[in-house]
Amino acid sequence: MKFTPDCTGCLISRVEYESRLCIDEPLRVAEIVDACRDLLTRIAADPVPAPVIASRIHRLAYQMIGDPDPYRSLKWGNNADAAAVSLAVRDELTTFRDLALAAVIGNTLDYGSEAHTVTDNFVEFFRREFAAGLTVDDTAAMEPLASRVVYLADNCGEIVFDALFADYLKKNGSHVTFAVRGAPILNDATMQDAVALGLDRRVDLLTATTDGVAELGLNRDLAPPALVDALDRATLVIAKGMANYESLSDDRDLPPVAYLMSVKCGPIGADIGLPVGSRVALLRE
Repeated sequence: MKFTPDCTGCLISRVEYESRLCIDEPLRVAEIVDACRDLLTRIAADPVPAPVIASRIHRLAYQMIGDPDPYRSLKWGNNADAAAVSLAVRDELTTFRDLALAAVIGNTLDYGSEAHTVTDNFVEFFRREFAAGLTVDDTAAMEPLASRVVYLADNCGEIVFDALFADYLKKNGSHVTFAVRGAPILNDATMQDAVALGLDRRVDLLTATTDGVAELGLNRDLAPPALVDALDRATLVIAKGMANYESLSDDRDLPPVAYLMSVKCGPIGADIGLPVGSRVALLRE
């Protein structure tokens, strides 16, 4: 999926948001926002997936902010909130569909998106969303494909539910390769977050980029050889969140892809054909 003009406001609002997390100087924040807007003007029409554009913008913002991980404290809070919910509900999650739905609901924990507000009571929200179910539910078609899974993670917080899903897959005979970001970007999960959950002892844990590059989604040009090999051998790719959807939705040289996400913005909704707020477990083969 390519970058669209409708993506501009959200991307620039995130730049301002992350700048304000670290800097209490309005003029300096404005300088960073202006520099990122100028860069976006020059690269927005490049023929690459939208996350490649967004990643360049955020890398410039982080460089100017002088902090490689502006969302650090929010990510810790995300994981703590999700861990508390998982303790309350994990015994109720017994099927492939249950774990997929929990992972989709976890995708709601996303700070800084212009069109999306994070709930203040995630336990109550989780139970309400779980009862409502999935807007698109292809989980019955996904499960038979899950003998060799590449699981592309997204945000902190939701990675707690991704870990539960990975455990379920392993218990039921799947081989799971789990990929996280190669360096901090937004509130996305990194190797540090995955190791803190013990995922390195439970799955084949990789980064989605080499050399510590901070990149949203999956940029296959930057993927390490081990991840390229895992994708080549996979029977199913589980792609969490909107950035992974944007990265892969136009790529036809892949195994079947299970997109698990909450639709949080108009451009993604328009591309899929669903309203904002939809809970999606969409299989594309």
